[in-house]
Amino acid sequence: MKNIGYLILIILGFIFTVNPRLNAQEPYRIGTTSANFLELGFGGAGLSMGDSYVSMVNDISSVYWNPAGLGYMKKNQLMVMHQPWFADINSSFVGVGYVDPNLGTFGIALTFVDYGSEDVTSMISQDGTGEKFDGLDLAISLSYGRKLADWFSFGATGKYITSRIWHESASAIAFDLGAIVNTSFLSWTGSKDHGLKIGMSISNYGTRMQYDGIDLKRPIDEAPDEGGNFAYVPARYETTEWELPLIFRIGASTYLVYTENHKVSLSVDALHPNNNSEHLNLGGEYLFTLPGVGKLALRAGYKGLLMVDNHYGWSFGAGFLVNYIGNNNIIIDYAYRDIGLLGKVHAYTLSLTF
Repeated sequence: MKNIGYLILIILGFIFTVNPRLNAQEPYRIGTTSANFLELGFGGAGLSMGDSYVSMVNDISSVYWNPAGLGYMKKNQLMVMHQPWFADINSSFVGVGYVDPNLGTFGIALTFVDYGSEDVTSMISQDGTGEKFDGLDLAISLSYGRKLADWFSFGATGKYITSRIWHESASAIAFDLGAIVNTSFLSWTGSKDHGLKIGMSISNYGTRMQYDGIDLKRPIDEAPDEGGNFAYVPARYETTEWELPLIFRIGASTYLVYTENHKVSLSVDALHPNNNSEHLNLGGEYLFTLPGVGKLALRAGYKGLLMVDNHYGWSFGAGFLVNYIGNNNIIIDYAYRDIGLLGKVHAYTLSLTF
């Protein structure tokens, strides 16, 4: 079984290092990808830790961060997250994970961003034509993760992505791959579950997106100064194809303190995107266990360390896990992020295990 795990790690490492589509050299290709809502981050715990979650994730938010985290889920889970942005833009996440002790964990998730509506204007009707236009980005994900050994988990996600701006739309298909390795290094108990964890994932490897719709149809007269030809020939503008935001993450996390009721974790992720410079994300979590009641988590992180022209920064958050009948849990998470020119962003997450 160890040989299988090592083989998968070698294959992933080969893909990550030789694939030319992962290159993000100067000038870093900023603004050259579509469906960038896939970079927003989903799940209150990961967001509040500065997006440094690729090696720590073990709930249904693994669908976003690293599908290998599904292999460490112990209970079925439903998660709902709402994240309001500026200018009436709202992003949301809904995910459900089902744990089969023999087959592994299956996950399905819906991620979408609603851009609200605006007035349609023209050169003639600059105050508005009376119409409204809107926009919506959406991704439907199917994921699978499984522990191939006590120390190794592997996962994969397939997703359908669609984007719409008024009458124009585009779609794509993408895949995510990930792996998490638990080691006994730096373990307080000698167990690999409590030692250094290493995680890696590649996200949004897929087809390109090209917008099409009725507004791209235009009648043209190829020879307006000549009579006897067709005055209105139907034509269609052809838009450019755009790549998806491809992201390679590799990270590690460990416990700085590990006791029965108090745990302090530190996490660091290194990111290599295809539309920005390489950078680091840092995060930490303090977890306090209240016997018979639940757990309280305090989190903080920093996103975009060493990034060229970084507009991110500090993030903070808290979470509370409450036990209820049947040894199940209600989990409430809150995350606060500073997005520079875009202001302050809050994320609210509710999860249920069953």
